[in-house]
Amino acid sequence: MNNSDFIVEINKLRIEKNAVILAHYYQIPEIQDIADFVGDSLELARKAKDSKYDIIVFAGVHFMAETAKILNPYKKVLIPDMEAGCSLADSCKAEDFGAFKSRYPDAIVVSYINCSADIKAMSDIICTSSNAIKVVNSIPKDRRIIFAPDVNLGNYVANVTNRELILWEGSCIVHEAYKLESIINLKLNYPDAKLIAHPECKTPILEISDFVGSTSALLKYVKENESNEFIVVTESGIIHQMKKNSPEKIFYNPYSDESCNCNDCKYMKMNTIEKIYNCLKNESPELLLSSELIEKAKKPILRMLEIN
Repeated sequence: MNNSDFIVEINKLRIEKNAVILAHYYQIPEIQDIADFVGDSLELARKAKDSKYDIIVFAGVHFMAETAKILNPYKKVLIPDMEAGCSLADSCKAEDFGAFKSRYPDAIVVSYINCSADIKAMSDIICTSSNAIKVVNSIPKDRRIIFAPDVNLGNYVANVTNRELILWEGSCIVHEAYKLESIINLKLNYPDAKLIAHPECKTPILEISDFVGSTSALLKYVKENESNEFIVVTESGIIHQMKKNSPEKIFYNPYSDESCNCNDCKYMKMNTIEKIYNCLKNESPELLLSSELIEKAKKPILRMLEIN
């Protein structure tokens, strides 16, 4: 079967099985187009929490499916490819983080949602790039804060909130790969283009950006800004939604050479239309977590949603 055939079958299966397909903005365009809902980590967490479906198919990466399962412990959560992990989540192992956390017993732990269920269970509050500033500002200024696992987002939040954060040194391979020199050269070639970046990028890139924000914030900025040209410094999948929302506008990427996929998350791109079809048909792979882990990890996520 080709993709068109798979899509026909997917549409039948999701009705038969009362299933919803959630997809992150970094998925391939074909998956974004068949999803019932496309969003960033915060939006997807909300959708997962409010899901009225029996089956949740999460077209994203492993930690996102874990979050959906934590918020819906009695529903079946499927992930098209169980190997679709996350370099940022992998940079923070539970054993290592436990030792790190023990050095600051009085600190409140704020963990970025891009982490494993084990790390969430060791946290006090979860945040996303959309609400990290709000979460940190909700904590009394006399309290020490551990921020994990993304050091770049942590530095950005520390600068905006004027708070001293104890940072775990983790990062996303996609956002780490962006080179300041190539971005400056692109800006010189397209001087009228607005430079917009995700806060997972390194500080020097954020400092020269016209706008810094989460994936949903970047989309909103592009839609509302009067400029017709944008240099987009984040995973390439988001440009599909930008073009759909603003077809008359032009988008440049720091790695526009077709021979280089540096701005693609290899884990996000592991999901395919065929895998979603097989996932729905066989109701597998299924994301399973222990009830004890779910209970521990749910508390900081719900606290985030309450703050937001």
